[in-house]
Amino acid sequence: MNNSNRKVIALTVSSAIAVVGIIIIYFYITYKKTHITTDDAFVEGRIHVIASKIPGTVKVIHVEDNQYVEKGDLLVEIDEIDYEVKVREAESALNAERSKFTEILTRIDVAHKQLSELQFRVESARANLELQKANLDQAGRDIKRAENLFKNEVISKEQLEKTTTRFDVNSAQVRAAKEQLKQAEASLETQKAIIKQEEVALQSQGSLVKQKEALLKTAELNRSYTKIYAPSNGHITKKSVETGNQIQPGQPLIALVPLNDIWVVANYKETQLEKVKPGQRVRIKVDTYPGKVFEGKVESIMAGTGAAFSLFPPENATGNYVKVVQRIPVKIILDKTTNPDHVLRVGMSVVPTILVK
Repeated sequence: MNNSNRKVIALTVSSAIAVVGIIIIYFYITYKKTHITTDDAFVEGRIHVIASKIPGTVKVIHVEDNQYVEKGDLLVEIDEIDYEVKVREAESALNAERSKFTEILTRIDVAHKQLSELQFRVESARANLELQKANLDQAGRDIKRAENLFKNEVISKEQLEKTTTRFDVNSAQVRAAKEQLKQAEASLETQKAIIKQEEVALQSQGSLVKQKEALLKTAELNRSYTKIYAPSNGHITKKSVETGNQIQPGQPLIALVPLNDIWVVANYKETQLEKVKPGQRVRIKVDTYPGKVFEGKVESIMAGTGAAFSLFPPENATGNYVKVVQRIPVKIILDKTTNPDHVLRVGMSVVPTILVK
């Protein structure tokens, strides 16, 4: 083979390599434009931190680490003796106040009956006064006739005196009837005041009854808090309580993770998100399971960068400014059929690839 042939072969091979390289570069660029990938992504999920609402001593723990539980399962029991005593005390106090309330109601009922009797007495006294006034008017007319008849010597002085006496008696009866009516009206007003006073006492006692009912309800709620139940299906983790421990309200005891409700948070560079939209398909590789691909789709894109919502967001208006490419979290939800055995765990590292058309 002469030098000329060698040159031709070398040129041909170089051209072929160059063409293959161009084709590879072309497909690589095309792939990169349609397959948006990042390794800054992790599995996220809902973590229910189980805590007590009341202080007390742990009596029984019904779960172990990594145990699967269903919603409503009993997790922890707190010694309820002290809270049972408080419920009994609240019940006794409520019954005492209710007895007083019933007693006041009875007094008001009796007072209303007495008021009816007094109203009848007032009406009777008023009618008696009208009768006595009528008798007095008649006696006044009788005495005038008697005086005329006595002047004409038709009747005796004795008859005149009897007529005068009858007038004086009727006058006294009118005064007595007025006094009786006055006393009856005074008794009626007194009875009304007593009823009003009892009604005020009844209202005040009713408020006390409601207060004691609220205290009883609070005591019963606190007693119910001695049993802590699972808020959802999930796996127990971070169990930090043992039997006999003294616990306080709000103290974390157990974490519950529902593995049927997890997603991926991928922190993409802002330069990668030009064509990313909700609903696009995503292929997810998990470091724990090499060779296995999980399926999902983009649900949403965060309204700001991660740095903007950090504890100390950057203040670019001060000092020297250095431009840094920011990352924006993208929430990716998994297909329901892609993780049937719930093998994914919160915090796992994943590599999602968004398929962009």
